[in-house]
Amino acid sequence: MSRVYNFSAGPSMLPEEVLKKAAAEMLDYEGSGQSVMEMSHRSKVYDSIIKGAESLLRELMNIPDNYKVLFLQGGASTQFAAIPLNFMNGSGKADFIITGQWAKKAFSEAKKYGDVKAVASSEDEVYTYIPKTSKEDFRSDADYVYICMNNTIYGTVYKELPDTGDVPLIADISSCFLSEPLDVTKFGMVYGGAQKNVAPAGLTIAIIREDLLGKARDITPTMLNYQIHADNDSLYNTPPCYTIYICKLVLEWIKNLGGLEKMKELNEAKAKMLYDFLDNSKLFKGTVRKEDRSLMNVPFVTGNEELDAKFVKESTAAGLVNLKGHRTVGGMRASIYNAMPIEGVKALVEFMEKFEKENG
Repeated sequence: MSRVYNFSAGPSMLPEEVLKKAAAEMLDYEGSGQSVMEMSHRSKVYDSIIKGAESLLRELMNIPDNYKVLFLQGGASTQFAAIPLNFMNGSGKADFIITGQWAKKAFSEAKKYGDVKAVASSEDEVYTYIPKTSKEDFRSDADYVYICMNNTIYGTVYKELPDTGDVPLIADISSCFLSEPLDVTKFGMVYGGAQKNVAPAGLTIAIIREDLLGKARDITPTMLNYQIHADNDSLYNTPPCYTIYICKLVLEWIKNLGGLEKMKELNEAKAKMLYDFLDNSKLFKGTVRKEDRSLMNVPFVTGNEELDAKFVKESTAAGLVNLKGHRTVGGMRASIYNAMPIEGVKALVEFMEKFEKENG
């Protein structure tokens, strides 16, 4: 069997070790005589899986006891409405920093529910940088400030969080989840879809400070009320059982590697290899300001659309798949999440070197 190096922005590749373990346990999970796909979410066996996943996540991310961990469905996009319904109920105001398509969509959704202000935006340069803000830019009576931590499409990431004073900061961390240590106490809430770095599609994880819960407006649908999910330990309804199981295996894999500090070290080495090549290439160039570059998503172009298309076609044939860039940026994008081995990035750089010699 020959596996490709999958540079997809999501759903993305999973650690091979995790896939092998899941395959071995497919018909019989730990002597239960059944697959996790088949078992009741109310069973003692499954209870150990979901509680084990939460315990591992708390350990790896050092999540304090006053934060709830919720395993939800609906993707990150459903949270665009759930967040204002649950939290924008004091002053009815929320401030946003628009750093890409996902922050823009969250902003548009939140406008349906209150007084929403775009404090800063990098749209003027196709989201190729993180705009600088100061505490004075935010309304002191806002119920929260919202950011997208890592911008999958555009390849930018927050290296320094905005100073929001006493206003809770909420962040979509979908595409940098578990890629490096994160101080959860600096946020009122972080959340993300699992399909990039944590598990297959179908699971959304929300980590919420307890004092923010219990304020959902009356019209909030039951399934969007975070308090209800918190009160029921993410088991109000049938959760995405198998995806949570894979999440647990991924968390075990990260722990065995050495935790998030080690994960960061590995991710920095991969990113450096690719960015160093781009910075010295005469054919390829990165599209993001150096100080705001993501460790996870690396967009790059040749400046010639025909050459970009040729690169994508030939790289696919070489077993380097899903490198086509998002339509709003063009060119190429390599998503080098946790599960991408350094050998995959090395293979990509070697192919780029070869392509440049032949087409430069």
